[in-house]
Amino acid sequence: MENERQYTASPAVQQAKQRYGIVGNAPALGEAVERAIKVAPIDLSVLVTGESGAGKEFFPQIIHGASARKHARYIAVNCGAIPEGTIDSELFGHEKGAFTGAVDSRKGYFEEADGGTIFLDEVAELPLTTQARLLRVLETGEYLRVGSSTVRKTNIRIVAATNVDLVRAVADGRFREDLYYRLSTIQIQVPPLRDRGSDIRLLARRFASAFAERYKMPPVSFSEEAELLMRRYRWPGNVRQLKNVVEQMALFEAGAEIDADTLKGYLPAVSTSYMPVAGESAHSYEREREMLFGMIFNLQSRIDQLQEKIDKQPAKPHENSHLLARAIREEAAENQYPTSLVISRKPDNNADTPQPCNDVPYAEVLDTPETMQDKERRAIRDALVRNSGHRKAAAAELQISERTLYRKIKEYGLE
Repeated sequence: MENERQYTASPAVQQAKQRYGIVGNAPALGEAVERAIKVAPIDLSVLVTGESGAGKEFFPQIIHGASARKHARYIAVNCGAIPEGTIDSELFGHEKGAFTGAVDSRKGYFEEADGGTIFLDEVAELPLTTQARLLRVLETGEYLRVGSSTVRKTNIRIVAATNVDLVRAVADGRFREDLYYRLSTIQIQVPPLRDRGSDIRLLARRFASAFAERYKMPPVSFSEEAELLMRRYRWPGNVRQLKNVVEQMALFEAGAEIDADTLKGYLPAVSTSYMPVAGESAHSYEREREMLFGMIFNLQSRIDQLQEKIDKQPAKPHENSHLLARAIREEAAENQYPTSLVISRKPDNNADTPQPCNDVPYAEVLDTPETMQDKERRAIRDALVRNSGHRKAAAAELQISERTLYRKIKEYGLE
């Protein structure tokens, strides 16, 4: 596997990891750090890519700290957390009276960080109009404050980051192609946590130790089975999710050894997929799909058998429908089939076959299939509940930007 191949970190990489608190020995991580160090002295734009929560925010700091700009200002901007109506003002500043509430002139981040480095996190969330302004800064170093016609100059280095496939965003018309090429002069790919092998164990131990030290509590430890489960779990929220899970266990299981069953209780129920570790067979989506279809067909066959048995019983048709509904529910529960796989078997709609009584409708077995909007609304609602209403944490778990989450919350009436 990728994370098992040999890699020897240079002294510069080891020093950078120690300085910025980067834990892990995975080759892909070390190579990403090494790439950041090499590009730092050369004043080019850099695009850092990787999944949400993977640790992209460390790399612009490494680049700034190893560059000639290290003594100037470094500003990090989360583009996804700033409302679309104020993003231009935040980045480029505004003049007094430029809009309602602009009682004074204000410098933007590009003016504040002149001579230094600006980190644009979630750059794919920028509106197209702001992308045009940003492109002008990259090409000429010039910009305009909102409400002003005076051209200003800035000497800035831009490091951008995103968890979005920008090539697809360009194809979809959501991101400017020319801006993409200007930003991605140099690209750094940050590996997801699931590809970092034994780094997961190191990070879990570090988080548990740091939590215990900070709050003066007895530290937790992890059994071998728990550590194996950590490596097999996919960690959709990456390092951020691992830290959240470990800190919860460090609080509620203080001083205990965490076993696999305890760990499972802290993993989200909607994200319990696992993957093989070294020595196990590679993950196969074809096999997974075959198993899923096999489960559907097996359940369908069992339902047909139940229908045949019930039809032979001396009972009225509407009573048979009650028996079938109950039998299907029991069959699904016994075999732990997902509810979405239980297929509704409504009787033929003819004069000789009465419809089910309203007190036990077939919707109890399964009503019409859940729409994508229903699934999305339920996923967002559940994420907000699990994170006690904290939208930033919920957005991280769902792997979407905070701005997208705010829009979805409003769209689905989840305020």
